[in-house]
Amino acid sequence: MSPTLDALLPSPARFLEGRLGPLRNPRVLAGYEAYFEGRGKGISEAVDRAGTPPLRMFDRFGARIDEVVFPPEYRELLTKGYEAGVVFKAVEEGDLLASYQVGYVTSFYDAGLYCPHTVSLSTAIPLAKYGSADLRAKYLPKLLKRDDSVWQGATWMTEAKGGSDLGSFVETVARPDGDRWLLTGEKYFTSNVGAELAIAAARPEGAPAGVRGLELFLVPQRRDDGTLNFRVRRLKDKIGTRSVPTGEVELDGSVGFLLGERGQGTYLVLEALNVSRVCNSVGAVALTQRALHEAWSFAKGRVAFGKPVAEQPLFARQARERHETLLDAFALAWEAVTLLSEVWRETPRYSDRYHLFRLVAHLSKYWTAEVAVQTAKWAMEAHGGAGILTDYPVERLLREAMILGIWEGTPHRQILDGMEVVEKKRVHVPLLDGIAARGGNPVALAMSRSEVDEWLALPAERKEAESERVFARLAGTVARELRRATT
Repeated sequence: MSPTLDALLPSPARFLEGRLGPLRNPRVLAGYEAYFEGRGKGISEAVDRAGTPPLRMFDRFGARIDEVVFPPEYRELLTKGYEAGVVFKAVEEGDLLASYQVGYVTSFYDAGLYCPHTVSLSTAIPLAKYGSADLRAKYLPKLLKRDDSVWQGATWMTEAKGGSDLGSFVETVARPDGDRWLLTGEKYFTSNVGAELAIAAARPEGAPAGVRGLELFLVPQRRDDGTLNFRVRRLKDKIGTRSVPTGEVELDGSVGFLLGERGQGTYLVLEALNVSRVCNSVGAVALTQRALHEAWSFAKGRVAFGKPVAEQPLFARQARERHETLLDAFALAWEAVTLLSEVWRETPRYSDRYHLFRLVAHLSKYWTAEVAVQTAKWAMEAHGGAGILTDYPVERLLREAMILGIWEGTPHRQILDGMEVVEKKRVHVPLLDGIAARGGNPVALAMSRSEVDEWLALPAERKEAESERVFARLAGTVARELRRATT
């Protein structure tokens, strides 16, 4: 590790600048980072130590309110990201790159905190694209505010039977009621459960079974008369991501508004998930940087066998290799960001470029999440016994990293959906050819293409069994060669 890296690793904004060149809003990012260093880190640590916040279900008069009770400082911490532009930069100004740069800084300090920002973005984008003029006028400005009056969003798909097989497991029913719908059902993992707006998957009465029968609805927290539109049954006790409240929601004739046209719901659900998957990738890389920074900083000060651990040849090599992996992961995640920034305005039916983005999003979500977990685990090991103490930040990094592979689609889901895009659209060809044209190693890329083509020729019963090996190798090759092409 060089003195230059010693300077870059502690700073997410400087790291971004080192990889990307001039940033979209350098002063804003510098100020946001300074806030975390001066005050935000302490608030974040306190929220994590406090664990699951209480759910205040009734006010003093007995009226149902379902309020998640965080300390007031939490709202301050949360609002700083909205002020920095994590939502309004993308939706109002069309600058997804700026939004994801804010998300990177957030995740370096608090990966869980990026979840409310993520699902708010994943609510605002489909509302802006597919909401009626009346819905946009009524709700969108509230999501784009730059102060503590900002409304938040949430994405509610998962039900009690599971989340990956939405076509089979979504049992929430939507019944038409004039220009609105009434939703009845239960959502089992509802991240950012205190949000003022949510998007939820539901099946209209009489719609066909399977994923094609689903639609996406905008569900406000309160009805126009001020009463609650749904009930929060309870909050989940989680080992990590305590900066975002997760609960269970009961929909009982809850008012919802259809987004898009009938028959488009599956596409809209997947669009929202893909926005969040890119956020997940960016957050995973930022957490990886933080874990590497914590391990390296500790190792420089820890003396064993007569010299700092950082100077021990084995540890130094491990650190170098993990830094190389960090750079690979960043290249892959930012390719997903860049492609999304090109195609996010598209609506069904999508271009070939959009399907290329889909593959990269799956590769990135899968690979960066695993890199984050392994790097956080190594950082804990680098601390020795101190690594499991709450006095040090690395135990929290591992707790936070564990969810990255799960939410917004498990590794199995990324593998199977990613290889389905390959099989149906053959998008691995333009992906690998494009990286070669930008300076990637043509031999490595040709070998990767050959491996995928061999997989495509397998009998159907063998394809799924072999898919993880092929997908993982493709992800690693794409990450490494993207970095080579962009260096």
